[in-house]
Amino acid sequence: MSQSLNSLSSKNGFSAETLRLDAEAEIERICAWLRETVLKNLRKRGAVLGLSGGIDSSVTAALCARALGPGKVTGVFMPEHDSDQDSLRLGQALASATGVETVLEDIGPALSAAGCYTRRDSFIRQVVPEFGEGWGCKVVLENALTGRGYNISWLVVANPDGEQSRHRMPLDVYLGMIAAANMKQRTRKQIEYYHADRLNAAVAGTPNRLEYDQGFFVKNGDGAADFKPIAHLYKSQVYQLAEVLGVPEEIRRRPPTTDTWSLPQGQDEYYFSLPYDRMDLCLYGLDNGIPREGVGEAAGLTPDEVDAVWRNIASKRKVAEYLHAEPATMLR
Repeated sequence: MSQSLNSLSSKNGFSAETLRLDAEAEIERICAWLRETVLKNLRKRGAVLGLSGGIDSSVTAALCARALGPGKVTGVFMPEHDSDQDSLRLGQALASATGVETVLEDIGPALSAAGCYTRRDSFIRQVVPEFGEGWGCKVVLENALTGRGYNISWLVVANPDGEQSRHRMPLDVYLGMIAAANMKQRTRKQIEYYHADRLNAAVAGTPNRLEYDQGFFVKNGDGAADFKPIAHLYKSQVYQLAEVLGVPEEIRRRPPTTDTWSLPQGQDEYYFSLPYDRMDLCLYGLDNGIPREGVGEAAGLTPDEVDAVWRNIASKRKVAEYLHAEPATMLR
């Protein structure tokens, strides 16, 4: 959590410290739940999860290792052509720190064979015809504080010389790019379940509360799992647990990333529009009836800006309803 937010507090006492946990006690509570869930309820021998080098997968792996024993946890590295090289290196550092077993699966060839990259690029060329070899791309979201009441996504491309440009996308281009990118998450989940079946293990999901609430996951992709041990924790709380669990400092200091597009990108640029610590406070304030003035004072926002963020949260919750929904049937 940023130092500036730690120093902010509202008149009613609401501040970043409101989200402070007894980290050791929470870790023991989660570990007890993990043993009950994985070993008894699911009747599995251990856990499998994808390791990205990010804070959420790192904390999930560390919790599973503490609860089940590192020998019963398998972390799967699944880089592809657009992956940040730091993701693999940091994931390996986490595995070394926790002692979990690991497997390396390069999913780039599978994605190429399925047309992931060519499909994406064909949509981009509808907007930027010259896009091709040596270019980079990402999709960014307009800041929630504009107060528009709706989200606008932009395509950002960089030519081989590193010169960037930003472009509005027709809806079909946006949907096509997201559909192609989602192939990455669904391919990774297929690999995770292969190893889970092989080891008679359960698949761990890694969303924190903010991601789970706001639908920052791919249906039947990274949203698919047998258990999700940190879905009740705000992301700032995940960082609190990480320090106690011994997650390497470089991972704890790394800004949250999407690692989806070929250009570097933070999660706040792609989906949330605000840094996680401010989003945590806004989400907590909304769910717990904190007045917008109090949330604004704690998060360094004006009351009108808080209203804009709350509208954005409500909008994303509507999208998340579909992502959370079970398949529809006519069973009674």
